[in-house]
Amino acid sequence: MNLEPTLRTLIVDDEPLAIERLVMLCAHIPNLSLAGTASDGEVALRLAKSLSPDLVLLDIAMPEVDGMDVAKALCAAERPPVIVFCTAFDGFALAAFDVAAVDYLLKPVTSEGLVRAVARARRRIAGPERQSIAQSDRIEEFWVPHRSEMVRIAAMDVERIDAMRDYMSLQVGSRSFLLHRTLGDLERRLDPARFIRVHRSTIVRRDFIARLRHDGLGIWYAMLADGAEVRVGRSYLAAVKALAGR
Repeated sequence: MNLEPTLRTLIVDDEPLAIERLVMLCAHIPNLSLAGTASDGEVALRLAKSLSPDLVLLDIAMPEVDGMDVAKALCAAERPPVIVFCTAFDGFALAAFDVAAVDYLLKPVTSEGLVRAVARARRRIAGPERQSIAQSDRIEEFWVPHRSEMVRIAAMDVERIDAMRDYMSLQVGSRSFLLHRTLGDLERRLDPARFIRVHRSTIVRRDFIARLRHDGLGIWYAMLADGAEVRVGRSYLAAVKALAGR
């Protein structure tokens, strides 16, 4: 017997064919009911207030009130719905994280992708974090473009972050992903108990630092678990030395 609660779902998109596709896909997902559809942001907010949906499948590029504005307004609600973005553009993934979206699906939305997103929505609703999600500002995961997909990366899987002009390079094992964000913003929003800035262009996960060494001339290096070394900037030296209790 399936005891999962029914998710009341609101679909928001200014393209009728996109709404029709999502309605058809939703019809094949157990315990998912269609609460309503909206073709613009203003109507979406009115419907969300009156219908109190559990889940909102939300387009981003809409006239006047776009999907990001809708998401911000919904997140401020007393009982915010879970948001899954369904969009043709991959450039809004970071902003999607800022409004605590549980998933980011690129059009055309596939059945498999929507099923995974609904499963994540259920986990979010069942978890204790739903009540405080609008207040939390810590980065716990990243959405990064990779080929034709948006890849979810847990913050704790990131070993180091390096500035590369207008992008940040996230190192996860032998792979790296580019993220369009400033290092200062990441430093403010990553958990300082887990990450430390060692240079003006580098943040490292604390437990990824294996040891520290100096060259005898006052320059220190952080030796990382993968064998790499990163020069420690003078401005960050005291904090890095504190890792070793010095």
